[in-house]
Amino acid sequence: MENSPNCQDIFILSGQSNMSGRGGVVTLDNRTRIWDQVVPEEANPPASCLILRLSAELQWEIAKEPLHYDIDHDKVCGVGPGLVFAASFLRLLKEKGEETNTIGLVPCAIGGTSIVEWEKGGRLYEQMINRAKSALRGGGTLKALLWYQGESDAVTKELAEAYQTRLERFFTDVRYDLKAENLPILQVKITGTWPFCEEIRAAQSSIRVPGVYNTDAWGLPLNPDNIHLTRESQTKVGTALAEKYVNDVLCVTRSRC
Repeated sequence: MENSPNCQDIFILSGQSNMSGRGGVVTLDNRTRIWDQVVPEEANPPASCLILRLSAELQWEIAKEPLHYDIDHDKVCGVGPGLVFAASFLRLLKEKGEETNTIGLVPCAIGGTSIVEWEKGGRLYEQMINRAKSALRGGGTLKALLWYQGESDAVTKELAEAYQTRLERFFTDVRYDLKAENLPILQVKITGTWPFCEEIRAAQSSIRVPGVYNTDAWGLPLNPDNIHLTRESQTKVGTALAEKYVNDVLCVTRSRC
């Protein structure tokens, strides 16, 4: 597929493993991890609509699960929230009588990463910015950053206490480097039994950067590892992100609540 498919709306998917997706990943014989290859029905786009993904080689291709297979390539990836988000977004727009035919997703999430690893100047940050810029070369508009990260910073008090400041700096840097000062940011608040989970959640709720919209994964079922969201939970997160974008972000950006 050519590298300029005229994506109308482009979304960055970034963060750590629950963004890259572990839904449907199972462990065989207590050691071998595989994806069960079951894709939720909600991930299918409406008729006449197309969802693309930017590959590791910076080529547009038809989006399919697992979205992050060649990005978070050291891990076994499964279902994340990104494809369900895109398909749900398209359906919601159609219900409102609007038309967006092609969405471009830019997978960037890497499992097990701390916010420190996403600081400007670091490999992950620069890779994300470069991928986003490459996605925009063929046209289209960058619509939002979808961000799901924080579990790796919920393991120590020191990391948790510094999280809000680092996250605010990260969001500000992303907007500056992408020349998108009002870029909407859709953040998923973490869940789990991490030692400082509540502190990270509080930081996520207290972000002082405008234009950050929260959805919440709290209490959603986890895989047996007690870390990663199940396929069903990822479907709920993806749907919630789409509803948040259509009902809240578009309401503000178009000034028609």
